[in-house]
Amino acid sequence: MTPILFYGIPSGCSFGSIVALEWLGEPYRLSRIQMPEVVQSEAFRRINPVGETPSLKTGDGRVISESLAILNHLGARGVEKGLGFRQGTSDFDRLNQRLAFLNTSFFNAFSPLWYALEHDTMKPEEKQALRNYGAANVAKVHRELEKMLGNNPWLLGDRCSLADAYFIGIARWTKYHDVVDRKSYPAVQALFERLENDPAVKFAHAIERGEDVKGSGGFAGHVSLEQALNEI
Repeated sequence: MTPILFYGIPSGCSFGSIVALEWLGEPYRLSRIQMPEVVQSEAFRRINPVGETPSLKTGDGRVISESLAILNHLGARGVEKGLGFRQGTSDFDRLNQRLAFLNTSFFNAFSPLWYALEHDTMKPEEKQALRNYGAANVAKVHRELEKMLGNNPWLLGDRCSLADAYFIGIARWTKYHDVVDRKSYPAVQALFERLENDPAVKFAHAIERGEDVKGSGGFAGHVSLEQALNEI
């Protein structure tokens, strides 16, 4: 069967996995999962008991969850295309180091901001305290990314990698949380702009908007959650 990526809307971190699948070029399907309603449903928990996206049903019927696991799975399939690296090599370690930073420090910096945004019952002072904490963390991780990039165009240096795909899915969250001016971090801003012009990134944006769009990779259409469950 053709693999299925279950991606969350609006603006889930699964965006990076859509970009990675387009770069890989192998056939795949998508299943659109509304957050928080559907992602926390009993039906979706048959895919991922934790109730989070992304999850990937592989061609042989296995289900892989968590962005790092999915990206490493896709990277292993794309070694010859430069998407991933052989385990045990220095490049493999560098890629996982960048992915780990993005998945922990960069992702989690936004968590207080999301909590403040999504919980209307909080007291104003509590919400502001969370916003202040989140803003400080987001600024900190942007400073760290700026140092990592240096004069390099990509997170791994002179070549694009799956770390860049994951980065762009999270970096766009500043449109919901206006707590940093990305232009204050020229290398990060340049990376963001470079990726926003990538055809796979443009495709992923169109997919999230619900547009009928054809990619340049192996996109084979959408399936409903019910259809996907019938294949498991």
